[in-house]
Amino acid sequence: MTLEQTLPICVAGTWRLGGGERYATRYPATGEPVAWLNAASLEDVEDAVQGAHQAFLNSGWAQRKPHERATVLYRIAELIRQRSEELAQLQRQDNGKPINETRALVASAAGTFQFFAAACETLEETITPSRGDFVSMSVYEPMGVVAAITPWNSPIASEAQKVAPALAAGNAVVIKPAEITPLLALQLAQICEEAGLPKGLVSVLPGKGSLLGDALTQHPLIKRVSFTGGTKTGKHIAHIAADKMMPVSLELGGKSPTIVLDDADLDHAVAGVLYGIFSSSGEACIAGSRLFVARALYAPFMQRLVAGAARLRLGDPADESTQMGPLISAAHRESVERYVALGLAEGGRLLLGGQRPSGGIYDQGYFYPPTILEGLGNNQQTCQEEIFGPVLVALPFDSEAELIEQANDSLYALAAGIWSRDYKRAWALGRKIQAGTVWINTYKQFSISTPFGGWRDSGLGREKGRLGILQYMEQKSLYWGMNEQPLAWAGAEARP
Repeated sequence: MTLEQTLPICVAGTWRLGGGERYATRYPATGEPVAWLNAASLEDVEDAVQGAHQAFLNSGWAQRKPHERATVLYRIAELIRQRSEELAQLQRQDNGKPINETRALVASAAGTFQFFAAACETLEETITPSRGDFVSMSVYEPMGVVAAITPWNSPIASEAQKVAPALAAGNAVVIKPAEITPLLALQLAQICEEAGLPKGLVSVLPGKGSLLGDALTQHPLIKRVSFTGGTKTGKHIAHIAADKMMPVSLELGGKSPTIVLDDADLDHAVAGVLYGIFSSSGEACIAGSRLFVARALYAPFMQRLVAGAARLRLGDPADESTQMGPLISAAHRESVERYVALGLAEGGRLLLGGQRPSGGIYDQGYFYPPTILEGLGNNQQTCQEEIFGPVLVALPFDSEAELIEQANDSLYALAAGIWSRDYKRAWALGRKIQAGTVWINTYKQFSISTPFGGWRDSGLGREKGRLGILQYMEQKSLYWGMNEQPLAWAGAEARP
């Protein structure tokens, strides 16, 4: 790939220039172009969906035995691992995450394809208990063409979490990556083809979500949409899906509480809170952005936390020692800055950060430091709205009843963290916290074998888990009549 060339996109197995405007993807650490490509057009959307539909009907993929589909998915996982460093470096350039983090995301993508290959070839259909003179069975069928709309903060991992189960189920997939981070999805499409996936089953359509995402969601041949992104967009997709009577998976925003009880191990709690909010520069839906600390522990804990955050290494994503890279864009950094200013206007006090760093690479890229605010109430705007950046709001609490009320007082319910030496106490609290995922004495640990998703404005449905493949299948019941005599209802009239 040279900077001058315009990259082709993948439209139903055909690699061609997109029909939309030419634009550059940019390295957030410097603002310089990484690659040029043409966005997909509405005509590309139509060609991709129609081509995917024909591939679903005619390629034989849906009719292959599960272990045969699994063989291709295992090969995709193998190829991702073979190219892991190349892919990790490309994702570093695509969205500015530190190289050690992008390596982990690439490894996660490979593991996801491996897991759903195994889930595919071991998925069992069920003979259900009989209630008459018949044998009944519950089976699953692929849906057809599904759309995967993915975010910019962890492209290849998010794409794998949607594409792998959809393909394992026997479907065709149209990927709509985030406009500003399309490069890993294009690489994944190439890997799928090389692994032996029939042409046309995977398309990649970069461009504006408001244009392409709407077109995909509204298309009558799209049978399911899996979306990860902002809550406003997710609700828009849900409205369209309701009119189509189409199922959706929506993994949306968060304002996750992380809780330090008075018996917490401070070393573990400080490290976990720092990782929960400041890794990925806070650009994570599950970021632990609301910190609740028992009042008796608040002062010493915050002293250690602020000192730890001040030592975090913000810098060049290519540097192996970097812990935090730049934010995704200049516009997003400005959004984070507005929230910090709002927090101060609401009466918050700045304990750390709050200003752009300067000098060297900081003057080129979209860097923003770890920022900690205190003195705000949980009902204030800064504590209720998702910032999606390295901004932590700290709040002391006096009782567990008060804590539970405030922790659950949010439109979001995606994740939470609890720090306590008493596992019985943490278990009881974890059951009372309203969230799709609760971490106890850890944070931001994931397993592809464990379902993930949110409540309320944090989304609908679940990804991951052995049964995640069923999100991309329709359930069907079959009955075999075993009665020796004709059905009694027709009586003598049924006999000649």
